Amino acid sequence: MKFAFLIWSNLRRKKLRTALTFLSIAVAFVLFGFLSAIRHALTGGVSLEGADRLVVRHKVSIIQLLPVSYQQRMLQIPGVAAAAHLTWFGGTYQDPKNLFMQAPVVPEEFLDMYPEILLPAEAKKAWLATRTGAIVGRKSAERYGWKIGDRVPIQTSIWAKSDGSYTWEFDIVGIFDGKNQNTDTTPLYFRYDYFDESRQEMVRGLVGWYSIRVKDPAQAAGVARRVDQEFQNSPAETKTEPEGAFVQGFVNQIGNITLITAAILAAVFFTILIVTGNTMAQAVRERTGELGVLKAVGFASSQVLLLVLAESCLLAVLGGLSGLGLARLLTAGGDPTGGMLPLFHFPTRDLLAGVGLSVGLGVVTGIFPALQAMRLRVADALRRM
Repeated sequence: MKFAFLIWSNLRRKKLRTALTFLSIAVAFVLFGFLSAIRHALTGGVSLEGADRLVVRHKVSIIQLLPVSYQQRMLQIPGVAAAAHLTWFGGTYQDPKNLFMQAPVVPEEFLDMYPEILLPAEAKKAWLATRTGAIVGRKSAERYGWKIGDRVPIQTSIWAKSDGSYTWEFDIVGIFDGKNQNTDTTPLYFRYDYFDESRQEMVRGLVGWYSIRVKDPAQAAGVARRVDQEFQNSPAETKTEPEGAFVQGFVNQIGNITLITAAILAAVFFTILIVTGNTMAQAVRERTGELGVLKAVGFASSQVLLLVLAESCLLAVLGGLSGLGLARLLTAGGDPTGGMLPLFHFPTRDLLAGVGLSVGLGVVTGIFPALQAMRLRVADALRRM
């Protein structure tokens, strides 16, 4: 661009003002990155792999249990390809703050249901051969320093063993990875048969929820309706919903995360809009005479408009890209809470949205000063010199 030097020189005219505006924009976009990472960590399950999966839970509440016998009945329902059950264990390791997901599962059914969990063949073989065996995600293994062969005690306040103890011990037989960045690699999964036989008799034969795979995702709504009709008027009626909606149910207990983050960002960017807009308006007022000279020597009104608009966009984009880059760098380390936000990262989709937002910020804050400069008459401008 042949006028790039002129645009850059205008930004350097008031270095302190430009620097402060630049920093304000950068900080706003760092906040945008962090809030996007938090929102993704809390609502990322809505877009996780497995659009062909549905979750079947108790109609009343997720804390209500379902009979394990429901599994075979589900497999007979038209449209259901597979079914696997999980149960929330609610345990901690060494310290009550070390809370992460654990669940008893049937190994073969579970791994077939969740192909995004990558477990080495030898680990799978060891899991099937070890009654007290468990597999753990790599993030938790690295966090707690676990390795294959370790015996890990997990304390839970929910499930008492038949001897009255609340401490369960598992042998780590495998460490799994995720197929992609959206796969949660913090949980620990152990065998349901060991869990069911070791817990108190009154709760045996019950599970938390079922994941079912439908044969045709386009028919998921019909399958969900048939599943709920199958157990209608039974002692444990069901509610079948998409996997993402099930995960979102947990998040909704905290609040409407999307609305909260949107409200915070709207307040921040409204403030930045005013700050940047005021900067550009003041810059145009200070250069009124110079703009008149540009028009006097042959610059068209449209060229003057583009010069001012380009100046605003350059400032906004440089600040935005700096903030987005810093946010990407700071969130690259993953979960800052040590386990509460396993999917914490700045999604590429939001990063690109941030780039577009920075351009939009530049246009909105620069358009009115640019129009003012375009409409400026040469005689009026030169009179103010």
